[in-house]
Amino acid sequence: MNSQNPSPSNTRTRLLEAAEALFIEHGYEGMSLRQITSYAEVNLAAVNYHFGSKEALVQELLSARLDRLNQERLQLLSICEEKSGDQPMDACAVLSVLFVPAVRLSRDDVGGMAFMRLLGRVYSDSSPFIRDYLHEHYQPIYGRFFEAFARALPHLSRNELGMRLHFCLKALSGVLAGENMDELISALCMGEPVNDSLMLARLISFISPMLTAPFENGEQIRNVEQVMGMADIAARATDAQTQAEHEAEGANKSQGILPPWAARVVGV
Repeated sequence: MNSQNPSPSNTRTRLLEAAEALFIEHGYEGMSLRQITSYAEVNLAAVNYHFGSKEALVQELLSARLDRLNQERLQLLSICEEKSGDQPMDACAVLSVLFVPAVRLSRDDVGGMAFMRLLGRVYSDSSPFIRDYLHEHYQPIYGRFFEAFARALPHLSRNELGMRLHFCLKALSGVLAGENMDELISALCMGEPVNDSLMLARLISFISPMLTAPFENGEQIRNVEQVMGMADIAARATDAQTQAEHEAEGANKSQGILPPWAARVVGV
């Protein structure tokens, strides 16, 4: 990566690569301009020269990474909806439309599987700057997919659907951002040689119940209530045990007897 006289285009590329690597690891708020320039092995003035600010640098990174992805998603959604005709798409099929272009780009893109971790970090990052950027640039795309999910799940109110999508995609984003993709794929494959279609099918089978599982499950509610009742009993038992240990420790101190943990420390 290092160069005695890096060209402007090379410096720009190195800054974008550094910003991507640090953003994946630390998030927007967790990385500084100094970290970015140190990683890229250029001076601090290079960011101002090529981008003007940290914000503009990250905006260009996100645009380069996400614009193509979301264009492909919209094209694929239109094709799939046209094929479905008057019938709404299945919710799992809509999820597939979200995921398939991302996997395809991760295979073709220079960044490889880092692309998937970048997506996870982008959609799980809590920075107001990232939230505002996504809302400003990609809200129409989210709205397009929201309507596809609404047609697939007509029994859900729009408020409930929005809440379910929020938790579903947040959960997936958190996994993608924090996991080594090779290890995640290996876990999904369970030691079997599987292709991308089977891998995605397994992933969707994990997260689709967050969209489709009924809330008003009487048996589940009763089970939770029963455990909550037992939790009160467990808490009282823990309090009683802690109190007894404190009393025993106090009695031992008054008699000059070391408590068990202290006896182990001194080798008694």
